[in-house]
Amino acid sequence: LSLTATTDAESAYKDADFIIVAAPTNYDPKTNFFDCSAVEAVLSLIKTVTDKKKKKPTIVIKSTIPVGYTVQVREKLGMDNIIFSPEFLRESKALYDNLYPSRIIVGFDEANKEAAETFAALLRQGAIKTNIPILFMATTEAEATKLFVNTYLALRVSYFNELDTYAEVKGLNTANII
Repeated sequence: LSLTATTDAESAYKDADFIIVAAPTNYDPKTNFFDCSAVEAVLSLIKTVTDKKKKKPTIVIKSTIPVGYTVQVREKLGMDNIIFSPEFLRESKALYDNLYPSRIIVGFDEANKEAAETFAALLRQGAIKTNIPILFMATTEAEATKLFVNTYLALRVSYFNELDTYAEVKGLNTANII
């Protein structure tokens, strides 16, 4: 394994087959929108560097983005080589969750089917866990899956926090109730 770190976009992107974009996208509760400016800035830079290449690299967005963003940004930037693959990482468990993923999801359209299959195989190959379910779907479905999984987990945490508070007030054993 040979890893090289660089801030030079030209050298990073020029010979790449896949480029993974994992830029921050903070949710703004005042506007009810994700701030995808960092993702879009990276995509614009990739486009500038790779525009003259005959064979374009496949760009894989890993950031949490709104439903429909991949289709929208493809049209806006004129880039049909973008797919979406959500990650399901717990805080402080990112390496473990990549080595032992519960599932691999790749969202693509028909034009990117082969690249999506290759990328999913690379993720599976990089994991220690075997027999990882791979789910292929449209990009908008993959985006929705990521958001609904996040929502479900947040609801679950809130639910168990409330249960624990109730049990504590009533002098009950939370573990027994669960």
